[in-house]
Amino acid sequence: MSPGLLSVFGRRAINIPPSGVLMLTYLLLIAVGTMLLMLPAATHGGISWSDAVFTATSAVTVTGLVVVETGGDFTLLGQALILLLIQLGGLGIVTFAVLILSMLGLPVGLSQRIYLRNELNQTSMSDLLRMALVILRVVILFELAGMAALAFVFVPEFGWLEGLWQSLFHSVSAFNNAGFGLFPDSFVRWGGHPVINIVVPLLIVVGGIGFSVLTDLYHHRTWRKFSLHTRLMLVGSAALAAWSIATFALLEWNNPETLGQFAATTDRFMASVFQALTTRTAGFNTVDMADLEDSSTLMFILLMFIGGGSASTAGGIKVTTFLVMLLATAAFLRRRSDPVAFHRSLGHAEIMKVLALVSLSAFAVTAATFLLSLTNDLDFLDLLFEAVSAFGTVGLSRGITDELNQAGRAVIVILMFIGRVGPLALGLFMATRVPPSVRYPAGRIFLG
Repeated sequence: MSPGLLSVFGRRAINIPPSGVLMLTYLLLIAVGTMLLMLPAATHGGISWSDAVFTATSAVTVTGLVVVETGGDFTLLGQALILLLIQLGGLGIVTFAVLILSMLGLPVGLSQRIYLRNELNQTSMSDLLRMALVILRVVILFELAGMAALAFVFVPEFGWLEGLWQSLFHSVSAFNNAGFGLFPDSFVRWGGHPVINIVVPLLIVVGGIGFSVLTDLYHHRTWRKFSLHTRLMLVGSAALAAWSIATFALLEWNNPETLGQFAATTDRFMASVFQALTTRTAGFNTVDMADLEDSSTLMFILLMFIGGGSASTAGGIKVTTFLVMLLATAAFLRRRSDPVAFHRSLGHAEIMKVLALVSLSAFAVTAATFLLSLTNDLDFLDLLFEAVSAFGTVGLSRGITDELNQAGRAVIVILMFIGRVGPLALGLFMATRVPPSVRYPAGRIFLG
């Protein structure tokens, strides 16, 4: 029997699979967040229920798409509530619950470990508490360090109280790959500032590389001792970063609306690094997305679809999924039965999971784009960009988010939720599991 919904807190309730409980937990957090954002003290002039649902969903799913200005329409209380939703949604409310139980000295039983395993996307329940404690240390260290570094930018300009709050807000938002900002133009005004261009991408990369990778790096210092997952993530992330930085610079270097607006070569290069690194996982920007060349827009769509690391604050199909897909294709072309990476073979179970995940993700994005184009008379490329950004929980937009009608908003809300919970987890939860009673002989079909 599966543990119940309240088993995280030591009680047993309805028998629901762990993936289903996680989905319901996020839904509950979105509902509570919506009601809190509707409080009169949370906004300056009040917002509609549609605005509150959209904002709460975007915060819990750490997406960053907004229909109202975070810094202009929400009070300090409202901004603090959004920040809390980002932190809970990014690191996982189940992870927080288990950490609190552990710190209070309460026993963490099998049911809690099952939830933590699913929350952290692990296949084994060994060393889960150790990973959770490493996560807590890393979160505190990097968010406080990011706040201190950003204070050198915001405090001189806005004063101590407002500057420190903006530093904390953007540090937490960046580490959780949320993309929420207190400025309507994101970081465009600081496009050439070295602190912004170094600190924010660093926070995003650390938060989006995956907690299992961070745990491996924390406990092991040599490449030889790293797990296969860690090796793939480090190599894949480095390769994607190098490719995206070089390609974006090449495509946009002379565009007067993007990189071309910076006179200094160093500023253009920093802007290229910032935008290329933040596009896969977080919705911050130092150039206007609406002014990108179509080729750059398509590249960003691919990067957002790939996303960051498994068991991280990032979305997308994940880097390792993309790499396994490439490795499987290479193995087929080389007439090998199994893909191989770093002298380790990948079994058919991993390939089947990748196939299912990519198929479900592509279907979700395609269906959402179709519905958006059906209900909103907007540019198709902008709608596709918005859909992939929502699915990848990135938060970048070409300026059409607040132009979507109610049907379009509903599509984006559902897509953000699917992107955070995970298409595969959602599909497994909704599928009816019927054990096969008959085994059929193998058949043959012609492909290609």
